[in-house]
Amino acid sequence: MRGKCEFSKRRILAHKVTHTRNRAVPGHLICMASIAFFAMGFPAAEVLLQSWGAILLIAVRTSLGCLLLVPVWFLMDGWNRIVDAHWLRGLLIGGIGFGTGTVILLVTQSMTNVVTAALVAAMMPVAAVTLEVICDRRRLTLSFVAGVMLVLIGGLIAVGESLSDSRFGIGAVMGIGATFVFAWGSRATVKDLPGMSNIGQVTLTLIGAMLFCQITLAVFLIFGWWGTQVGVLNALGLGLLTIFVLCGIVISQFLWILGVSKLGIGIASFHLNAVPFYVMLIMVAFGGSWDWDQALGATILMLGVVVAQRGNAWVEDVIPAK
Repeated sequence: MRGKCEFSKRRILAHKVTHTRNRAVPGHLICMASIAFFAMGFPAAEVLLQSWGAILLIAVRTSLGCLLLVPVWFLMDGWNRIVDAHWLRGLLIGGIGFGTGTVILLVTQSMTNVVTAALVAAMMPVAAVTLEVICDRRRLTLSFVAGVMLVLIGGLIAVGESLSDSRFGIGAVMGIGATFVFAWGSRATVKDLPGMSNIGQVTLTLIGAMLFCQITLAVFLIFGWWGTQVGVLNALGLGLLTIFVLCGIVISQFLWILGVSKLGIGIASFHLNAVPFYVMLIMVAFGGSWDWDQALGATILMLGVVVAQRGNAWVEDVIPAK
């Protein structure tokens, strides 16, 4: 009898693991696409920041993003679902999680460079796993920890930095703080906005982020602080602004929330380590040189994604610790 019970438990466990893996495959593809679009925003921002103030640029970005997404939300969900949305909770999550995070990350890039900003984005798995351990009592497996180490090392190598030279100054420290805010916002969007569609979750939190950015811009204008100058609006500038808004936030954020809903923030965030790799490819596509150190780093971080998902790392995402 005991043998039959053990056999039944193993069958149930195997079924759950198989179901999770089948669900995770499209989730990983969605996250890969999300990060590819997200990465397009970094080179675009690097050029835009030569004439735009960082605070004004992020306020324009989130405002245009809302203008694009709100009509889509209305067409897909209808007026009644919009009215019944978790407005206060969604605005708070968007303002704190994505508003604060996007402002700090762009300020980080303006204070440092595109390479440092990409590296900072690659730190998000640490923030995501920390939140899952604290909030969800997730048990850390050896494979998961090994995966974290590999992706962090790979991220450092991919952007031309070494472990011994990983001091990025005040801007980089601010950016690392932004990764924890982003991780919290992504987790809260999926867990604390139940019953809403993915487009509803993305649009509502983006509205919250937009309001935060507009308030921040107003404060900076009132006190005459830096970061509020209007940039060049020629054909090139408008094209880069379109990429920065449409690819870097609208499409990427929708795909990201969809991917997180399928994988969980801990696993999904590993894909952020590929940001330096995507940025490198974009730079090469526009005439930059191929860097073999960056290619090696990208390979190591992708290996880390695989290692992090081996064996019990899958099981413990399905069956919580007792």
